[in-house]
Amino acid sequence: MPTPVVELENLRKVYKVGVESVAALDGIDLSIEEREMAAIMGASGSGKSTLLNMLGCLDRPTSGSYRLNGYDVGTFSDNRLSDTRGRYIGFVFQSYNLLPQLTAAQNVELPLRYNPRGFDRKQAVKDALERVGLSDRANHRPNQLSGGQQQRVGIARALVGRPSLLLGDEPTGNLDSRSTEEILSLLQELNSRDGMTVILVTHETEVAAATRRIVTLRDGLVLSDEPAEQVPAEEIYRTGVMS
Repeated sequence: MPTPVVELENLRKVYKVGVESVAALDGIDLSIEEREMAAIMGASGSGKSTLLNMLGCLDRPTSGSYRLNGYDVGTFSDNRLSDTRGRYIGFVFQSYNLLPQLTAAQNVELPLRYNPRGFDRKQAVKDALERVGLSDRANHRPNQLSGGQQQRVGIARALVGRPSLLLGDEPTGNLDSRSTEEILSLLQELNSRDGMTVILVTHETEVAAATRRIVTLRDGLVLSDEPAEQVPAEEIYRTGVMS
């Protein structure tokens, strides 16, 4: 049977706003299995960003539990949380978050500088850039790359440490339709061909259509959790998903 990568049980995150307590997450139960590709959707204020921070070990829940690859991350020290992020989680951001003074290869290498784990860094960077089709852009800086190419560099950086979980935060939000199609196609390949578990936090219909499961949040709770009939990225616009 598939192994759960993510297991959330009654997960709550409460923030203090003045004298009031606001529950950004109000009891989330969710399991994401190995090799799944899922979208997390919801309106502004639904809890998507808070949930992403929890999944990425960037924040701690107020109560409830989060198990990543079978380990209860709520019990981890700050150092172990940081190590967990470096070892098991790859992040892809809407704004790419590339350092402008560094080349594509140097940007991809950054996670290995902080968490080397015995990698052959040069080979790992080469492999990651090759996987996203940018071997010939290794020495280009971000301002010499298109938006789609910059996002490919961001994905290569997420992959270089060989994580078991890839998290995308609105990964196509700054891209045109052609680049969106290319990035979604790459994410689908990473999931289906490479076996990567992929979770995309998004409000975009076309991004959700590229996945196999759609989890919708409302007011910090799971409103619906449904399997989806994955649409190949190159067909999303052509089939009228956006209409």
